[in-house]
Amino acid sequence: MDRQSSSEEVYFILLGLSQHPWAQTTFFCLLLMSYVIMLLGNSLILLLICSDPQLHTPMYFFLSNLSFLDMCYTTSSVPQILVNSLVTSPVISLGQCMAQMAMGLYLGVVECLLLATMPYDSCVAIGDPLCYSVHIRPWLCCLLAGTSWIAAFLLTLVPVLTMPWEFCGCHVINHFSCELLALLKLACSDLHFYELLMLRTSALTLLAPCAFIVASYGRILVAVLQIYSTEGRGKALSTCGSHLTVVALFYGTATSMYMMPQDKTMHDRDKIVSMSYGVLTPMLNPLIYSLQNKDMKGAFRRLLGRRLAL
Repeated sequence: MDRQSSSEEVYFILLGLSQHPWAQTTFFCLLLMSYVIMLLGNSLILLLICSDPQLHTPMYFFLSNLSFLDMCYTTSSVPQILVNSLVTSPVISLGQCMAQMAMGLYLGVVECLLLATMPYDSCVAIGDPLCYSVHIRPWLCCLLAGTSWIAAFLLTLVPVLTMPWEFCGCHVINHFSCELLALLKLACSDLHFYELLMLRTSALTLLAPCAFIVASYGRILVAVLQIYSTEGRGKALSTCGSHLTVVALFYGTATSMYMMPQDKTMHDRDKIVSMSYGVLTPMLNPLIYSLQNKDMKGAFRRLLGRRLAL
């Protein structure tokens, strides 16, 4: 197919797993189960944090933001992917594709920045506990969270507005959804400048927040080593362990996608990695933050006790 005229309506076929029909049913069931678990887990976290006054602290304020973000991030693509899994050749228009790509990219960047702001609370709580109430104020928490959403919007504008809009070939996207890297494989124009721009944007979005996280936890580690109580050390490390696990899962998979050299074609491995940070991480976040968290367990028991008492 020749270069697409701007006056014609452009459509894309989302390949997904159509080349592996035997895997589509299994994929649909696993994805649906993961999506339901994600919704239930993050909804429960939001309910507990909003309903329990003991969880109205900066740490859980950021966690509630993360849970809300994960629900939005996954819902921006997964329902459509589930529907497409039941169709032989799912088709999407250029406008819908661009909207889905921009929304997914924006919410992914918000998560990168929000995860970078979360260690600040632990850094102050462990490193300078006596001044915690001075340094961590509600307005500062709102400012950090709001800045993450606004900065992500500005960072997303760059790749979206400069993206080439002319596509060649058969207009088949080898992915489950309109993911940026998969869509670029179909571009007609030279992508050298755009790839350099993407690399710099990815560095701001991934490497800079990751460096801030490493620096924050370096300071936290120094503070923990100065705690003489074994119990105090264990509590401090368990508080940070959950966040570090989430960071490793999200940044590890996202960096392998956006900071590594790209092939001319999208491989099945790339699709699986993309689904891992788009679906798997949001599903695991409630489990990681809740299973070893005594405050969350206590809030759940109190909520359950109030419901049973009615």
